[in-house]
Amino acid sequence: MQPSDHRLLGVSIRPITHRRLLKFRANRRGHWSLWLFLALFLASLGAEMLANDRPLLIRYDDAFFTPFMTVYAETEFGGDFPTEADYTDPEVVDLIESKGWIIWPLIPYKYDTHITDLDQPAPSPPSVRNWLGTDDQARDVVARMIYGFRISVLFGLTLTIISSAVGITIGTLQGFFGGLGDLLGQRLIEIWGGMPVLFMLIILASIVEPNFSWLLGLLLLFSWTALVGLVRAEVLRARSLEYVKAARALGVSNWVIMFRHVLPNAMVATLTFLPFITSGALITLTSLDFLGFGLPPGSPSLGELLKQGKDNLQAPWLGITGFVIISVMLTLLVFVGEAVRDAFDPRKVRG
Repeated sequence: MQPSDHRLLGVSIRPITHRRLLKFRANRRGHWSLWLFLALFLASLGAEMLANDRPLLIRYDDAFFTPFMTVYAETEFGGDFPTEADYTDPEVVDLIESKGWIIWPLIPYKYDTHITDLDQPAPSPPSVRNWLGTDDQARDVVARMIYGFRISVLFGLTLTIISSAVGITIGTLQGFFGGLGDLLGQRLIEIWGGMPVLFMLIILASIVEPNFSWLLGLLLLFSWTALVGLVRAEVLRARSLEYVKAARALGVSNWVIMFRHVLPNAMVATLTFLPFITSGALITLTSLDFLGFGLPPGSPSLGELLKQGKDNLQAPWLGITGFVIISVMLTLLVFVGEAVRDAFDPRKVRG
């Protein structure tokens, strides 16, 4: 290993990458925002273990069962019906506890669990059982918040990855080859980018029944243009540099020059925009859900939680919960984006 090399988790990294990592860590706000966002996201990936109306583990008659992963019939616990056991039924619970024990999740409700034994009419205020209360359909707000956070982040990350791949590819082709294709491509992108995106999404969502895949495809139609202009400008600049001319003189093919030499240099500026693209995707999904054109009814949605807060002003915990979780999510992404931007900015000096 050369003296100028560095190692991270046993992997050798280049000095310039090491400097960027140090500058990213020097931005403490962005550094801790990244770790906090990752912690929240990883916790939401295990939402079924945090909030569920099925037990995590059951021991019955010296045998172990994991209902949150597997469907068990009531007859396996000494019941009368061959259908799936209803673990919220006191009789089923008594049957299990007569020969064993039950371990419940921290929140014994799923996002679609309708609570039938509330002390007050729904939406009920926060209590010991329901930490942030229930919505107007008697569903636990904390459980819906956890599942809603997960589906929102997964949607935003998936849309960012796919749209960025499409936009980077098109921008690279336009910038590298130029000519008539570049000219026509830019005019088409200007026309496509000038369309009222939100209204188009509302029209398309009203024609088809919206779900996760449909919304992802509809938003992908309009979000891929975000990086085209930036990548095109970087590739236009890089293709006239000396190392590109030297590679062409050596007979290297255009595709190798484009994706091995030019694109990595153009990606430096592109990476700084990815957190902001993700936050934009989250805002669009939340807006569609708030307007009723997003995920199917009953899905765990932060936008639907905000809508319930608007429709139930007598239950302020609904609007406050939706506002806080969306604000925290977007704020963390913006802080991470600022730290990434500073890490790739050569004018910034590490503190």
